[in-house]
Amino acid sequence: MRLKISHTTEYEYDEPVPYSLQRLRLTPLDGPGQKVLNWTVSVDGAKVEVGYPDQFGNRVELVSTEDTQKTIRITATGEVETQDRAGVFGPHQGFCPLWLFLRETPLTKPGELVGELVKSLTGDTELARMHTLMEAIHARVDYIPGTTTTETTAEEALAAKTGVCQDHTHIFLAAARSLENPARYVSGYLLMDGQTEQVATHAWAEVHLPGLGWVGFDAANNVCPDERYVRIATGLSYTDCVPVSGMRIGIAGEHLKVSLSVAPSQTPSQSQQGQSQTQG
Repeated sequence: MRLKISHTTEYEYDEPVPYSLQRLRLTPLDGPGQKVLNWTVSVDGAKVEVGYPDQFGNRVELVSTEDTQKTIRITATGEVETQDRAGVFGPHQGFCPLWLFLRETPLTKPGELVGELVKSLTGDTELARMHTLMEAIHARVDYIPGTTTTETTAEEALAAKTGVCQDHTHIFLAAARSLENPARYVSGYLLMDGQTEQVATHAWAEVHLPGLGWVGFDAANNVCPDERYVRIATGLSYTDCVPVSGMRIGIAGEHLKVSLSVAPSQTPSQSQQGQSQTQG
């Protein structure tokens, strides 16, 4: 499948900001199941200082502003060709050892509720247990935007029984790591049924399993990632994968606006075929 993506983040300040520095993780990379056909990240109102791969292999750009700027507009656009691999990303790659992905983080630290969730799992294999875990989280935690924040922990989301994809993913990571399975957070984009315009990026988990390597599980939707998914960044939790993050100096009030669209992209031959069928 060929997907066309446009993602804009705009910051408006009440008064000029003396200095700000933003970290961007907005660039997809070629890999199993996806090929980047074209991609551009443009920045208005700020200066791109440097680009580099971080410790997880994610593409990162640092952008800064000084003195007079009141608006920063960051736009990522492009096309990505994807394949359905039934959630299997494959062998581990990169410099981080697998044992690193067993590490607890403040957002994924397991507690009593995660422990109870783990004890309830069934399955003859680790793959089967991970599918059971995905189904259990989907059933226990309702998707309700606005009920949690970016600082909500896995335990807190389980207690509230509500959250968003970030919370479903943190719960999954906490449980999978409790079972001694390396697990990582994945951020990216999702083509939604009948909905092009969206309000945020998506997130899901990957677990490293013997014989398969990394396998994805989207507990928010209770499916393994397929050709509708485009991966951007990976890490131990949301903190490592935030699309745009940073700091600023000054007391100016900040207003954030995000617009995102994900849609199928027609190739020239498909467009001509569709026109021929319409005319016929």
